[in-house]
Amino acid sequence: MIMKLLFIGDVVGAPGRRVVARLLPALRKRLKLDLVVANAENVAGGAGVTKDTADALLALGVDVLTNGNHAWDKKEALDYIVTEPRLLRPHNYPDGTPGTGWFVAETAAGHKVGILNVMGNVFMHPHLACPFACVDRALAAKPDDVKLVLVDLHAEVTSEKMAMGWYLDGRASAVIGTHTHVPTADERVLPKGTGYISDVGMTGCYDSVIGMDIQKSLKRFLQKLPERFEVAEGEATLCAVLLDLDEKTGVCRHIQRIRLRESEEHEEAMLRRVK
Repeated sequence: MIMKLLFIGDVVGAPGRRVVARLLPALRKRLKLDLVVANAENVAGGAGVTKDTADALLALGVDVLTNGNHAWDKKEALDYIVTEPRLLRPHNYPDGTPGTGWFVAETAAGHKVGILNVMGNVFMHPHLACPFACVDRALAAKPDDVKLVLVDLHAEVTSEKMAMGWYLDGRASAVIGTHTHVPTADERVLPKGTGYISDVGMTGCYDSVIGMDIQKSLKRFLQKLPERFEVAEGEATLCAVLLDLDEKTGVCRHIQRIRLRESEEHEEAMLRRVK
């Protein structure tokens, strides 16, 4: 059987939460989704995650929340992540760090899917454990009855993400890149059956600088001043990938890039194109 998994790119602030609320119910119904995963590291004011914002996404039908370099921007996340196993943080943080980067989700049909969240080293956090070695250890400890594994690699550099895709080809069902907020057009199924995309993009205000207010961002670039970033307001876009995963073999049969605006006319037209 084929299991349908939707991975939603970095949800940025209130506009991101709003477009998820608007579009996810229709996507769940139309696509007959078995599981929904979203990167939530920017969900609270554009940087970090809080209990209220995480709970809001979970209540909207997101099953698992991944994270990234903004995991601890909101201090309450340190306590909340211990009590909510569906909220992950990069697995290659040191032992003893609150939370975990591994979660086994179970679909309504009883199929188990391992979700693994790791963070890249290059131009990000070189002090963290090697993500490649971290993934090796996690897969070695994976229960035998977990056939499907999705890896969210939160990383800056495309080459590091591509290398991970090839490294895990045939060992993970999918390697999904996050962090840059810009969707790439390189989605594919690798030769041994791993679905891959360098970056799924963001879910937030489209007319922005990666989700942030344009004028505030320009001031930082033009005047070199520490202008405070603010989440942009306006029409939001949902960026995601739809994965068809083979429950028996664990391989990805198909990966489709999705980008939907929240305006009603555009939503209806775009939903007709989502297979």
